[in-house]
Amino acid sequence: MNDSLIRLDNITKTYRNGELATTVLHDVSLDIRQGEFVAIMGASGSGKSTLMHLLGCLDRPTQGEYLFRGRNIAHLSNDERASLRRETFGFIFQSYHLISSASATENVEVPAIYAGLPRAERHQRAEELLTGLGLGERLRNKPSQLSGGQQQRVSIARALMNDAQVILADEPTGALDSQSGKDVLALLKQLHQRGKTVIIITHDAEVASHAERLIEMRDGRIISDSGEQPSSLTQQAHPSSPPPAPRQTSILLADSAEAVRMALRALRANLFRTVLTLLGIVIGVASVVVMLAVGNGARQEVIDRISSLGTNLLLVRPGAPNTRRSVDGSTNTLMPLDAQLVGELDNVIAALPEMSGRVTLRSGNTDYQTEVTATSKDLPMARDWEVAKGVFINDEDNLRYAAVAVLGITVANNLYGPDANPLGEYVLINNVPFQVIGVMEAKGATPWGSDQDDVVFVPLNTGSLRLIGQRNLNSITIMIEDLNLSELTQEAVRQTIVQAHGGVEDFQIRNMASLLEDVAETQNTFTVLLGSIAAISLLVGGIGVMNIMLVNVTERTREIGIRVATGARTQHILQQFIVEAMVVSAIGGAIGVVGGLGFAAGLQALGTPIQFTPGPVMLAFGCAFATGLIFGYMPAHKAAHLDPVVALSAD
Repeated sequence: MNDSLIRLDNITKTYRNGELATTVLHDVSLDIRQGEFVAIMGASGSGKSTLMHLLGCLDRPTQGEYLFRGRNIAHLSNDERASLRRETFGFIFQSYHLISSASATENVEVPAIYAGLPRAERHQRAEELLTGLGLGERLRNKPSQLSGGQQQRVSIARALMNDAQVILADEPTGALDSQSGKDVLALLKQLHQRGKTVIIITHDAEVASHAERLIEMRDGRIISDSGEQPSSLTQQAHPSSPPPAPRQTSILLADSAEAVRMALRALRANLFRTVLTLLGIVIGVASVVVMLAVGNGARQEVIDRISSLGTNLLLVRPGAPNTRRSVDGSTNTLMPLDAQLVGELDNVIAALPEMSGRVTLRSGNTDYQTEVTATSKDLPMARDWEVAKGVFINDEDNLRYAAVAVLGITVANNLYGPDANPLGEYVLINNVPFQVIGVMEAKGATPWGSDQDDVVFVPLNTGSLRLIGQRNLNSITIMIEDLNLSELTQEAVRQTIVQAHGGVEDFQIRNMASLLEDVAETQNTFTVLLGSIAAISLLVGGIGVMNIMLVNVTERTREIGIRVATGARTQHILQQFIVEAMVVSAIGGAIGVVGGLGFAAGLQALGTPIQFTPGPVMLAFGCAFATGLIFGYMPAHKAAHLDPVVALSAD
């Protein structure tokens, strides 16, 4: 027993299909020593291929013990069995079992990838093996570009890649012409002479005659065993003492870039389907980028417009809280004195009284209807609105009821034209002549869409007496100094005006900073809604990735079996297919980001407010990457847990 490399004791293998049980091996017992050249011969259905799968740790016996170098294989985990296949066994299959999308060199490198051999070393060794087998000019050829004999030589080189000590050859000449068959048998003899243990599975007596030991099988039983002992050369070359246990390798591929290269090679093999898969991710990511850019742009535009009115402002309007003004304006009880009292409070920079009404302007033969606002000198400061030409009204103009006016840029352009200078000109306002002393800078539209530049400013007293005909104010705009004290200041303003109005609160105060926060929150909700809608398309793209990867697993079942047979662990297969899904998603995400930014730039050129920020781009790409990870796991899990024997026999 100490001389045994492989020992089978009463091995039975039964396959079950529901209640139907089929036993293909019956109480098989066998000893194979290190360095032997053994042929297992039998007709089709005799159980010899099943025996090979058991010997190569691709399958487990139903009953009995399989001892390899004294270790019971039944006690090994799946990963330990994978290590054993990788370090000890080399498989030569009848149908070659080469990966169709890989070159000859890449096929030979497969076992070394899972053994953790650096890329440069395994590449060099693969080329040396192929060159030694007469394929030095076929290193870059794919299996479809090689003859049957050449493919079998690639298979032999792969079996030797990790310096396997046991070569398992399943009908190695069955698919070859006579000359190629002779060449393969000669190679197997050379391997035996170098000290390898060679086990041939064949139905051909002539092929079996090249072995030193012949084992015949029939109906799942060994009916004869020549019991040939290994030659003295073999015994000297390889003593029977147990070697060290197989070395441990990383669960994941030693070279992470190799996983990506394998993924890209697999994706190139079916380019059209890969493009269709990418399309779903591209559309999803581009939608997220565009929708969030549009949402953020709209939000920023609204915030900018509100900010242009001033965020350190309190706006006082007539009318009791939560009530509407009457049609005749009877609730309009704000007075200029209220503004004067409020202006004296702490933390108040200015209190701007305003009253307004519709007027008709005339200059020469041009009539124009607009709004007149009667106010004080503090408007440019409170509204952060500079005078472009001339000056603004002052306290003296107000005290002497001066008939002077400052025009908004829209009014000035309509009355005098965009290139004219109206300073010093007279304009009739409701048939009352006013001299133009200034033109305001362009302010733009309000958040609710009205043109702020379509206005004429006149002194408060002048407008009240000669144009509007009332003393009540439409509003008081209060500019505060410290925003942190805005709530305290607001309460002080409320109490001051309530006291001035005899204890009656017949007005409302709006804090522009609070309004800005409310609008920003509303716009954020709108942006999230847009992003959620776009995310649905990304979800659909992820489902597409999962479906394509499931199809991919089905189509590449044999490839998975090949990788498992050459030493891939469960985690190796899991990693490979997850990486493939993530590579698809990453490529689609990158294209989607570029496409989304380009589309958003086009919308911006057409006038749509767009805000480009790294957040949405990183979010969209990150979601695409996560999509590959999440939706790629199920197909990868399915691939990683395929039965290797079933996988190898798949079409």
